[in-house]
Amino acid sequence: MSKVCELTGKKAMSGNNVSFSINKTKRRFDVNLSKKRFYIPEEDRWITLKVSSRALKAINKKGIAAVMKEARQKGILNK
Repeated sequence: MSKVCELTGKKAMSGNNVSFSINKTKRRFDVNLSKKRFYIPEEDRWITLKVSSRALKAINKKGIAAVMKEARQKGILNK
């Protein structure tokens, strides 16, 4: 399973660990993902999505239907 948000498309970034002596080694900044179930009243069904915390805030503000519609328009969500 990949670590990608299914609604926003956010994925891991890369960067550096920087020590006290300014030595740099590569590291990953993973996305803050959680697996959530959402009820869609228009379709009368439950869906399970891996979403980032940013996507959860957007769902709380706009609603699941609006966020899914935006994701489909951007080409992130294909259903």
